Amino acid sequence: MHPLAKGFGSVADHYERGRPEYAPAVAGVIMAELGLAPGALVLDLAAGTGKLTRTLLAAGLEVVAVEPQAEMREPLVGHIGEARVREGFAEAIPLEDDSVRAVTVSDAFHWFDHAAALREIERVLEPGGGLAVIFTTPDWSGASWAHELGSLIVSLRPEHPAFDGPSWQEAVRASGHWSEVRELRLSVPQKADPERVVDHVASISWIASLPPDRLASTIEQVRKIVSSGETPAEMPLRAAIGLTHLL
Repeated sequence: MHPLAKGFGSVADHYERGRPEYAPAVAGVIMAELGLAPGALVLDLAAGTGKLTRTLLAAGLEVVAVEPQAEMREPLVGHIGEARVREGFAEAIPLEDDSVRAVTVSDAFHWFDHAAALREIERVLEPGGGLAVIFTTPDWSGASWAHELGSLIVSLRPEHPAFDGPSWQEAVRASGHWSEVRELRLSVPQKADPERVVDHVASISWIASLPPDRLASTIEQVRKIVSSGETPAEMPLRAAIGLTHLL
């Protein structure tokens, strides 16, 4: 596991409270673009606390969620039940060959060994199955504190695979086993309040991976920045949904 990704386990509560919910439209896009009917079996890989998993289930899909970290699996099990949850990694998926119709990965593909993960995804997918890779970005530009908070977050960021490494699209093209990636973008309003913003920042990988005393002081610094300004009642969540089929 990437050293930064290990930090998520220590902030599972912040992650669950602060990370945004996925709108039904996200599941709708995935189902329409990958040709998924209600009841189709989908693997939600690196599921975290199950934010996307719950939206897929609510849309009528059958979902199995794979998550490597015990601290994240605990709330995941609490939300969707133990029978739907597996411990595992993208590079060693604990499912049988040709067993799922689609695989979803949200805000996590950059943590994977791309080539190894794609081989495993290909293995567990049915022939012609689909892959949806989602990246979300909260748009806090409408808040008075946006620039100050953004500057703080960027100043703390070390080298990070999502920003500094190769893209997942490059790995898909290099494998030669997938259709050309197409991308759809959604913008969905999300309810916002200052404490939820604080939780979201605390759940960012490089913040979560700070030493405990530094993490505590950084969270308090974030809380001070946000509480001293104005937070709109709603702010957009930008979602980029990349879609491809196994050839």
